[in-house]
Amino acid sequence: MTTTASTPAAGSPGPVSGPASTRLISLDVLRGVTIAFMIMVNNNGSNQAWPFMKHADWNGMTATDLVFPTFLFVVGASVVLAFEARLSRGATRAALAWQTVRRAATLFLFGLIVNGFGMVLYTFPHIQWNSWRVYGVLQRIAICYLVVGLFYLWDRRWQSKVAVLIFALVTYWILMRWVPVPGLGVPGRDIPFLDKDANLVAWLDRHIFPGSMLYETTRDPEGLLSDLPALGTALLGMLAGIWMRSKHTLQSKAAGLAGGAAACLAIGSLWAIWFPLNKKLWTSSYVLVAGGISMGLLALFFWAIEVRGSRGKWTWPWLVLGSNSIAAYMISELLGSVLDLIHLSHNGHRSGPLGWLFFNVFAKIPDGGLASFTYSFTYLVICFIPVWIMYRKKIFLKV
Repeated sequence: MTTTASTPAAGSPGPVSGPASTRLISLDVLRGVTIAFMIMVNNNGSNQAWPFMKHADWNGMTATDLVFPTFLFVVGASVVLAFEARLSRGATRAALAWQTVRRAATLFLFGLIVNGFGMVLYTFPHIQWNSWRVYGVLQRIAICYLVVGLFYLWDRRWQSKVAVLIFALVTYWILMRWVPVPGLGVPGRDIPFLDKDANLVAWLDRHIFPGSMLYETTRDPEGLLSDLPALGTALLGMLAGIWMRSKHTLQSKAAGLAGGAAACLAIGSLWAIWFPLNKKLWTSSYVLVAGGISMGLLALFFWAIEVRGSRGKWTWPWLVLGSNSIAAYMISELLGSVLDLIHLSHNGHRSGPLGWLFFNVFAKIPDGGLASFTYSFTYLVICFIPVWIMYRKKIFLKV
């Protein structure tokens, strides 16, 4: 739903340590930077994009592989800040729990709309229901938001978050490493460990949905079982949120975030020796390494903005995007499908306006990587305009 508000950050996390505190601008900025990069890497224009603008093919990690976990990390931190702000104003835990369920369902529905929007446009009225993908980015965010949100309302202590985090990551490791894949065998003995198709995540998804409903036909990067470690990413954000609401000084909070980031990076890098970094399987080592980088970025922004007071024009575009991140993401995902309904001609071939723009403008740049990057940035600017208009009119999409 949409709402108007008197503050540009409506629907975002509330105060750091109480109703009288100022907003945590650093978290809004991190959310904005993350959604900006997400829009760019999802719209490269060509396969000649620089390596850091593309996902790792399988094992390994690029800068692009940090986008989704960082957003999920921010979700976890935002839950703490938003819920505590509401509780301090007299909201009941029952009311917040119902709101959490409703918002998660809405977000899941938005994900289904993003997945099926283009297909419906191009095939209506003969909609291919067996090709409508159920898994997706917003769907995973909805599931994690629902679980960690209800968990926080049930128990707000940091100790329980650490315990569940360890349980989720270790359990996932055991499942992926030692539990036999039905009909295929034990990973590392009968089949290669973390084989692209011969793994428990892919096997389960193929038995839930037909290949036409999976992103990569035989597997899906947002598969059901890998939601388990993804919860760990949200829990890391939740721990960061709990820490930022503590009674320590701002300097101590920044230092604590930096220390937590270093610890996650060290443990995750060591674990990666036995359980490789893999975004498409959301491996436990990937949770810790990506979470460590997300926490490190938050520590940097927290130090610059909250501790040093560096707030100016450089934060403005990130606050615009961060305060309406879901709207920005949906605009970026749906805009291309709408524009593709307009057919233009290029060298005897039909294409949409974006394809025509790339081949007639950006493709003329000699360096293919620079051409793709320039196109991605231009698409980000195009998507920024409606979000900026919403920001000026104080209209925010809340879920």
